[in-house]
Amino acid sequence: MIEAVMLWNEPNNKSHWDPEVDPEWVRFSEMAKLAGQAIHAVNPSLPRVLGGISPIDPSFIRRMETNGVLDAVDAVAVHGFPLDWNLWQIHEWPEKITEIRAVTNLPVWVSEVGISTFGAEEVQLWGLNRTAELIVGQAPRIHWYSLYDLPREWEATTRHREAEGSSYYRHFHMGLLRQDGTPKLALEAFARHTPALGLCQWFHFEDHRLDEAVAWMKRLGVTYLRTGLSWADSFRPNALDWFDRQMAALADFDVTVTFCFTPEHRGLAPHHSSAPVDPAEFAAFCAAMVRRYAPGQVERAR
Repeated sequence: MIEAVMLWNEPNNKSHWDPEVDPEWVRFSEMAKLAGQAIHAVNPSLPRVLGGISPIDPSFIRRMETNGVLDAVDAVAVHGFPLDWNLWQIHEWPEKITEIRAVTNLPVWVSEVGISTFGAEEVQLWGLNRTAELIVGQAPRIHWYSLYDLPREWEATTRHREAEGSSYYRHFHMGLLRQDGTPKLALEAFARHTPALGLCQWFHFEDHRLDEAVAWMKRLGVTYLRTGLSWADSFRPNALDWFDRQMAALADFDVTVTFCFTPEHRGLAPHHSSAPVDPAEFAAFCAAMVRRYAPGQVERAR
């Protein structure tokens, strides 16, 4: 059911890890090491991936090596959105992957890459095909973000929301499907790039799109998926019922599960991006989820 686990999401992005609470990533490093060790103790063959970094920054990977984090993971990952948020051009994708390979011997995954339809659907269509030309074969896993647009009634998981201007609103236009489930121009082209391309699709707590998403992924020829199990959600009533339902629905795919999001009441600051009061609690959550969903031997993704 689970082929790999990912420790956090974009730890060097201030929308996902609060630099005011942990400016030197000392607390993050301690948390990631404890989590990696706890996962290994439950299932030694389950690959552990450092949360995809955004921006793509070799110096951050060097910092993680210095702090001992890379000894507790089996791969690192990058996220790239050159047509929406990054200050580099799409043709630089191979160079960006090479920059990270130069500072680690670990495999480098592309755990999020995507293009919004904020300006025009034609931009996403062109960008999807160009991205596939540039990076298919360059990484063991390439997760396209995402299947669905984020519903406008929801909030994007970012710290500053509307204060980010148009950068915030692009979050709502990253899907191959619109909010109502109708296809965009790039959907048919995406199917031509599977199974080489996988998907990254976050499912919110008790997400009404889950079953429909599974049907679409099978129709599109998707074989591998990245999603998340939220530490914060684990404190909701009936959390395990939802986690069980989500993981059972995804059983036909090779799933990379991202463990992230600090519960407000367990953070040094009351926010999902805060370092936790006790990093061992996050490690215990990771171990419990692996024990529940991936307790046996798992073939490593290469």
